[in-house]
Order: sequence, then structure tokens, then C-alpha cells
Amino acid sequence: MFHPSARARKRGPAPGTGVASIARRMHVVLPDGNRLDLPEGATGYDAAAAIGPGLAKAALAVRVGDEIRDLAGPLANGEQIAIVTGKSGDDHLYVMRHSAAHVMAEAVMSLFPGTRFGFGPPIADGFYYDFELDAPITEDDFPAIEAEINRIAKSKSPFERSVMSIPDAKAFFEERAQPYKVDQVEELGRQGEADVSLYRERDFTDLCRGPHVHDTGKIGHVKLLSVAGAYWRGSEKNPMLTRVYATAFPTKAELDEYLERLEAARARDHRRVGRDLGIFYFDEAGPGFPFFLPKGMVVVNEIQSALRTELDGMGYQEIRTPTMLSDELWKQSGHYEHYKDNMYFTEVDEQGFAVKPMNCPGACLVFRSTRRSYRDLPLRLAEFGHVHRHELSGVLHGLFRVRAFTQDDAHVFCRMDQIQSEVRSILDLTERFYARFGFEDVSMFLSTRPEKATGTPEMWDQAEEALRQALGDREYGIKEGDGAFYGPKIDIQVTDTMGRSWQLGTCQLDFYMPERFGLTYTTADDTEERPVIIHRAITGSLERFLGILLEDTGGDLPFWIAPEQARVIPVSDRHAPYADEVCATLRGSGLRADVDGRGESVGKRIRDGELAKVPYLLIVGDREVETRTASVRARHGDLDGDLPLIGLADTLRAGVPAR
Repeated sequence: MFHPSARARKRGPAPGTGVASIARRMHVVLPDGNRLDLPEGATGYDAAAAIGPGLAKAALAVRVGDEIRDLAGPLANGEQIAIVTGKSGDDHLYVMRHSAAHVMAEAVMSLFPGTRFGFGPPIADGFYYDFELDAPITEDDFPAIEAEINRIAKSKSPFERSVMSIPDAKAFFEERAQPYKVDQVEELGRQGEADVSLYRERDFTDLCRGPHVHDTGKIGHVKLLSVAGAYWRGSEKNPMLTRVYATAFPTKAELDEYLERLEAARARDHRRVGRDLGIFYFDEAGPGFPFFLPKGMVVVNEIQSALRTELDGMGYQEIRTPTMLSDELWKQSGHYEHYKDNMYFTEVDEQGFAVKPMNCPGACLVFRSTRRSYRDLPLRLAEFGHVHRHELSGVLHGLFRVRAFTQDDAHVFCRMDQIQSEVRSILDLTERFYARFGFEDVSMFLSTRPEKATGTPEMWDQAEEALRQALGDREYGIKEGDGAFYGPKIDIQVTDTMGRSWQLGTCQLDFYMPERFGLTYTTADDTEERPVIIHRAITGSLERFLGILLEDTGGDLPFWIAPEQARVIPVSDRHAPYADEVCATLRGSGLRADVDGRGESVGKRIRDGELAKVPYLLIVGDREVETRTASVRARHGDLDGDLPLIGLADTLRAGVPAR
């Protein structure tokens, strides 16, 4: 059991007792702009109580500027605040789930003494905690853990924050045989921290920055979801821990609704759909390297073809660069320094080579291969580049996280005065292309300088401002610190039919790579200047895009990319010649059609066609042979009944409603 020692400096006071002085006053600014006068030293809870008793009862935390804090923390004069309640969007879920993770850890500690704890953060749709146990946790243990969580929640035990110095915190966790907490404390010390904060509820104390709800009774309704393996700090060199995923919602109704959506999502899991429909599979001979089956290649090729048609109309030129290039190139580009742990290396004729993890350096070499003039710009080079990145086995996940994938990359080399029009053109293309697959809800985010970045701050400021100007009057969000190491970018997300957001495209400005590769063009004044590079991807990767598409549609793909668009079913063997003729006619008109002449019953073959999600099933028997027609069953739309063979392909194409 964890208890802070006397060395810990407890942060007080508790909610409702934070008034430090009656004589001295301060104020905070509310979301509507009004001032709220408070005694100096007032807490977030005091502010909520001053507004009204109902708000004080509902309060979970307080947002101060861009930071969410505990209610018990003191406020400063002039700060802008917003009380976080169950109606505060994602803020209240973040705080509630963060606290629920601690309660889950306490429950595991109670049931499995000697457990060592790793990280336990809130994540999208829930939270997780990493444990090292003497005996593994399985889903069979979930009911007992959930019962213990509920017992702790009913105790309404307060979360109490304290502060320790780095040496004291290290000693505290060493005494309790918590090596992963010791590792975290040491890492914080190396980062320059002098003190760390700890949170205690009941008999459990954890290293944590917070924030947390006031007490365990406010963690909502908790449900454990799954268990998986995870390497400590994501490195295969470290021990494998047990990661327990869970979620929490304020009400039982919200939790039940989420679990229903989760069950529906499992039925649409692209790994299951891809296997059932014969799209792709994985083999133990190549973990993380997908095998695309014939039907899968049809879909991938159709996606590529649609993109190529768009790019041809926009003046893009397609290139192909080598899969393997010298080590020196990757050192020049900066990728070796930042990505070497995720790259595959080899040696050829005593020279070091690396399999490319990105396509950018190859495109730079193509630009540099000949003298360029301002008249050549913008030069739009597109590439369906196959790249390889080493991912830890524990994070591999179907087509969403693989070790080899195809990026629909493009690199636009342009002048500064061309950035705005080029980026806007790319954003228009992105929205237009997504709409072809039914993705109409598109969100854009400007990702700014990360902690580890190359180039000067001035260069980054210039790049970020250029993207802001290019976005113009489009609505967009800000992702602070989420840019690539060599430049800011616009991240593009879509929302699927189940309300889930997916990161897809990127549009990234790069002033850095042209300097690394010495790229120049001749200006109208016959001087040399550096171009700007716009890195652009629409799907992100074809593999991941296909995975998202399979989950969005449940495998019921749009007609134009369906691997099998029509299936002809002869009633008996004597109808087989006519079925072959119908199939040949459709194929001759450019449709993808097959004949199911198996000896199964017609009903069984129809059912199999429906399970295969074939858009059209065409049944042919005596009547159809005699009248030169086909009896059509459409998966979507009203195109059912007997249709003449003449013009049948055009009729089928026209009969599919737009998705």
C-alpha cells in the first residue's frame, strides 16, 4: 500500500476551505467575460460555490486558460477560468477517466498484491494502465476488478495532492518496490524537474501531474474492455507489461450506448471483414507485412486509379524512386538522426544502405537531377511510394499499423508566392476525393513546432504563418507541438458513419529539406533561390485508408471499387452457357463479374453472394434464357427484376445510388 511520508508537502486546502484572507481580494474572469471577485487564495471550488451551490455540487475540475486543474488548487488574480462539469465536453471525460485509471490501479493492487505499476493515462474513449504482475490478468478477472472499483467509488474517498523532491520521491517508490515509478521519477529529474507531484486516494499513491476529480465517487460508470501486452516505454529491450484498457462515462446510459457502438465496431473490424471478403491477410512469415489477395488488389488499384485521374488533371507528374538508398542520404536528410530506430539497414558492396521509411529524399534528388527555373515551378511530383518502418510487435494492428505500406505522396516544389494557391488546391482535392467514398465530415488542424525540431525558430514561425494564410477562411483547430520535425503541417481528419474520427491526409510545409539538399532554382533575375517543399498525402497510406474504408462500410464498398460488381447465378447446369454469356457481356463492358456455377442450391448461392456483399446478383433460368434477360437482385437501390442483356452493364452502373 502506498502512503506519502512526512517528507511530502501536501497541497491544501480541501474544496470549500481555500479562503486564505478575508481582507485581501482578487478576481478571475469567467467564460462570458464577467469578473468574479473572490478572496485572495480562493480555489476553483470556491469560485464554483461563489457562482452557485448547484455548480459547486456539479464541479469536477476547473479550466484555467488552456490548462485543466484540480478544484482544490489556488487561483491567481486575473486568470480566465471555466468550471468543468459533466456538460463540459471532453474536459470532464478527461479528468474523470484520469481519476478512474488511478482507482483501477488501486483495485488491481488490492486484488493482486505486489503489482508493479507503469503508466496509466486517459486516452480517446477511455484509459489504460500498465501493470507487471506475478500472475497475468485475463478478462476472466474483469468482474472482480470492476466490483472492487465500484466499492472504492462508493467510499467517495478524496484525491489528495502532495509534492516531493526528486530524491524523496525516488526513495518513496524504492521503499515500496515500484521500479517503474522510480524510473519515471529519475527521468523527470534528468529533464530538470526539482519536485514531482503525487496523488493519493485511500491507501494508494501514484506519481501524477493531475488533474483529478475531488473524490472517487465522481469517476462515473467504469467498464474494463480488454487486455494486451505493452513494452515498458515502448521498447522491445524492456519488460513486457500487461495493459488493461477501460472506459468510463458519467451515466450508465452513456456507457451502455458506447458499448453498443463498440460491439458494432467489432463486427466491422477491418481485420475480420478483410479476411471474410478475401481482401488481405497476414502470415507468420512476415509479421506486420500485409499480403493483398486478388480482390484486395482490385480495390487498391481502383483507389490509385482514381487518385491518378485527379492528379493528371492538376498537372502532377508521377515518379518512382528506389526502395533502398545509401545511409549518407538519410543522414543528409535528417531522417537517420530522428528515425534510425524505425529503419531497416543492410550493406551492399561494403556500403551502408537503408530501406526508405519516407519518400521525401528521393523526390529531392529528382528535383536536383536537372537545372530548374522559376518557369518550372510549381513542380508537382507524385509517387505511390512503398516504404518500410520498423514497428514494435506489440503495436501492430491490422492495416492500421504495419511495417510496410504505400504512401500516396506528392512533393510540390514552389516559390513563396505560390504557397497559398498550392495548399488551397491540395485541400480542395482532399475534400473532393474523400467525398467519393462518403466522407463528407472533414476537419483540419494546424500542427505546430514539436519539442524536437530542426531548423531555427524564425524558420518555423515563417512556415506556420504561411499555412495559416493558406487555410484562409477555412475553420481549423490547432495541434500544439504535433508538427513533423522538419516543418509544420495541416492534418486532415474524417468522421465515419459510426462517428469516429480518423487521421488521413497531411499537407506539410518544409523550408528545411531544400537547405539540406542544396535545392535551388534560377529566378527571373538570373539569381539562385531555394524552393519551398509542400509534402502532401491524401490517404496517408493506401493500406490504412483501405482499413478505414472497410470499417466505415462494413465491407459494403461503393460500386465503383467493389472487387466483384456482379455475380451471375445459373439455376441449373443447362443454364451455364447463358450465364457465361451474360458474364462475358458485363466484362466486355468493363464490369467485374463472375459466375457461381457450383452445385449448391440457388438459395445457398444467393446467400453467399449477399455475404460477399456483391452489389448485383443476376439469376438466370429458363425464362431468362428465352427472353435474353437476367433477373437482378440489387444490394442497394430499386433496380430489381428482369433486365434485358442489351445495355445491361450501363443499366447496372446507373442503378447504383450515390453513396
